Amino acid sequence: MSKAAETDLYPPVKEWLIARAYEVKGEVGPADVVARKEDELLIVELKLGFSLVLLQQAVARQALCDAVYVAVPRWKGKAGWKAFKGNVGLCKRLGIGVLSVGPDGTVQLHAEPKPFQPRKSPRKRARLQREFASRLGDPTHGGTNGQVMTSYRQDALACAAHLAGAGPCKGAEVARATGVARATGIMAANHHGWFVRVARGVYALSETGCEVASYDPGAAIAG
Repeated sequence: MSKAAETDLYPPVKEWLIARAYEVKGEVGPADVVARKEDELLIVELKLGFSLVLLQQAVARQALCDAVYVAVPRWKGKAGWKAFKGNVGLCKRLGIGVLSVGPDGTVQLHAEPKPFQPRKSPRKRARLQREFASRLGDPTHGGTNGQVMTSYRQDALACAAHLAGAGPCKGAEVARATGVARATGIMAANHHGWFVRVARGVYALSETGCEVASYDPGAAIAG
């Protein structure tokens, strides 16, 4: 299908609605497409792609009827599907239905216009709360795309700082000295490459660890 005009979307969307026993007319009032079946009224807004304008129009049409859809051309490629999927999720939360029109004129329904109840994740909520509670201060500005100072990284830095001063230590000793209960697990996992095991249960700093060991975890605390 050519993307030359939104009007190219109208014939297949109209046929799709007629097949569902709707009477269909274009450009009625502010709506691109209006369909009626007995007392049921339905609106479809047509656009060549998802945009804030499209969502604003669809939300505005909800003042006219309960069933509001948006119709856009079918996506292309993996990246297109990822973006489309995200937009479908947003439309579901707004109570807006989603249709896509393929190059051959086929119409596919992706979401019905109905009230949305977000599904909560107790596991993810608990993980968020744990990270908030265990992070020292507020070391990372919100909105950054750079490296985040997580509580895990803060604990790893504390372990590295202790080893820099005390030399090779058992994990339990590092845990007692730093207050980092998971010290042994952090040094054994060695996600940052800062630690080396020199004996059973005994850890020292790697070359990379020596470079970061002078860091004071408290220095990153702000707010």
